[in-house]
Amino acid sequence: MHTLRMRSLTGIALTALLACSAHAANPPAPAAARPVDLYPPWSRGANDPALHQGLQFTVPQVDDMADFHGSLDHPRLVIFVGGNYYFAMAPLVHAFEAGHPRLRGRIFYVTLPPGLLIRAMTLGNTFTSGNLTFTVAPDVYAAGLKKVRAQIAAGRLQGPAVPYATNTLTIMVPAGNPARIRGLADLGRPGVRLVMPNPAWEGVARQIKMALRRAGGPALARTVYVDKVANGQTLLTHIHHRQTPLALMQGRADAGVTWKSEAIFQEQIGHPLGHIDIPAAENVTAIYGAAMVRGAAHPRAARAWIKFLRSPAAQRIFARYGFKSVPESTAAPSGRRRGSIP
Repeated sequence: MHTLRMRSLTGIALTALLACSAHAANPPAPAAARPVDLYPPWSRGANDPALHQGLQFTVPQVDDMADFHGSLDHPRLVIFVGGNYYFAMAPLVHAFEAGHPRLRGRIFYVTLPPGLLIRAMTLGNTFTSGNLTFTVAPDVYAAGLKKVRAQIAAGRLQGPAVPYATNTLTIMVPAGNPARIRGLADLGRPGVRLVMPNPAWEGVARQIKMALRRAGGPALARTVYVDKVANGQTLLTHIHHRQTPLALMQGRADAGVTWKSEAIFQEQIGHPLGHIDIPAAENVTAIYGAAMVRGAAHPRAARAWIKFLRSPAAQRIFARYGFKSVPESTAAPSGRRRGSIP
């Protein structure tokens, strides 16, 4: 027994010595987000406005529907909104409900890329995620102002188009910026792995290409969106507001262009991410707008929500994440008539 104990102690000491030697030769990598924190939904339920949530069954990376919020049980206001400010929707809904208590717990909203939302609307307002298929008709559609105006022109939305906030682009990077990205021009360097919005699904890709051309001409835009896609150094997303931060935290990419608000949110919640500012001369400013869906089931609530987006309370919430108010020259609602789109 004594011999066995001595052998065990010797083994433990040897293991510890080897571990110390390995630690000295290979210092540990910077701490990454725990797997439980890495995968959406990052709100941990805070973005669900439903009052009765029943069985809590969310398994990150396995069973979650991060961009569908609330209860489908007879909602009184349904909002389809571009996913680039999903994180602001919870405080916005909370503040709105405070002034409209009859809607408390009866708001449902979807935060997918605007192009996918339009596609769902053309397919009968029906979504399938995993094995679940459901139909929910929107009362409000919110996206880039140009896209909202285009949908008014197409007859899908009812004017006016109401602008309410602006945003600019940034470069999201892992904490510490290991690839030493300094600006958009560095995205064209060989070996720099990118995660970028897919032009087929996400309107932000149009603004990103514009910024790339400002920074490095057509050649830079072609390198990022053609050459690197072909050689596997650019990963294209379907839902960049989820996939870009995830790819960066997983070590599958070195940089990705996103809206600045998205990077600010990721840093606020403690994810190991940072961002590189893009100079104004190269950057692009997006103007967000909203309009009521033609034939909306809840027009009174829809109008109230759209009006609320311009309120001081809503503007303070947007400002937390780096959004700016709409310039006075753009602030007037537009698009009342179908033929009024420039």
